[in-house]
Amino acid sequence: MIVVTTEAVTGYRVTKVLGLVQGSSVRARHLGKDILAYFKNITGGEIREYTKLMAEAREQALDRMREEATKCGANAIIGARFSSTDISDGASELFVYGTAVQIESA
Repeated sequence: MIVVTTEAVTGYRVTKVLGLVQGSSVRARHLGKDILAYFKNITGGEIREYTKLMAEAREQALDRMREEATKCGANAIIGARFSSTDISDGASELFVYGTAVQIESA
């Protein structure tokens, strides 16, 4: 499945627009990882525990959006966008959405 942030896929043309598809993942921080992050805030640098947490959430959200698009009969998603929101103290949602389409070589 091709997923792009653009409104078109180079070398292809859209033959059918199937509609909006989405996927999301809500993740909570882990107390042990929060302690490591606290110390990293003092010393500075990348907080790898949070980077990994968000990467996993992003992949899960993308997988869920692809599943929804496949059920619609799509072979591509155009205009993909990501958004994140704090759900509560210590939990965030990563949300991805786009337009499911059928494309063919131009």
